[in-house]
Amino acid sequence: MALQIDVISDVVCPWCYIGKRKLARAIKLYRERNPDAEAPRVAWHPFQLNPDMPEGGVDRGEYLERKFGGRSTGIYARASAAGADVGIPFAFDKVTRQPNTIASHSLIMLAADAGLQDAVVEALFRAYFIDGRDLTANETLSDIACAAGLAREEVQACLASAQARENVQAEDGQARRINVEGVPFFVFNRRYAVSGAQEPEALLDAMLKSAATADDA
Repeated sequence: MALQIDVISDVVCPWCYIGKRKLARAIKLYRERNPDAEAPRVAWHPFQLNPDMPEGGVDRGEYLERKFGGRSTGIYARASAAGADVGIPFAFDKVTRQPNTIASHSLIMLAADAGLQDAVVEALFRAYFIDGRDLTANETLSDIACAAGLAREEVQACLASAQARENVQAEDGQARRINVEGVPFFVFNRRYAVSGAQEPEALLDAMLKSAATADDA
């Protein structure tokens, strides 16, 4: 049976992008140790760091000043250094808008049925943190999702769907009910959890323990 990995994250969290790269490395290590095992299944779930953000977002500079004050420079310097270690060239200076991420999450949920979650998540992270694209604009979101492989008609219907947004809010609520307070948050086989962008070795350890527990069940 394939190892199940559930990742709770937000597309405007740089540490979630870093965590995605570290998870990929951990999965590679896991498969090297278990060449005959099925590839782990990874599912992405929503968590809105700013659920009350206006639909059109807010100016990024004003948001950072309000939330972090003078600490933002140091915070993003650390994220930039950590990103460089895993091959992410963060371009925080290009980001001009802090978006509400409910629309982005609705597209990630849509991508699950098509087996394209990883591609869509990666595309959204790259668009925001490297290209500085505005994730509040439906046309931009549509272009990003379609380039990742989703059908434009389905994407546009999803972005216009109140039900899709309710589904995001419901999953976000589930995460909060299990006391997820920060992201990224990884759950392995619904047994072991790891909080934060931990090193690949820590994620691998949780994967191996989860697989061993499943084998003993």
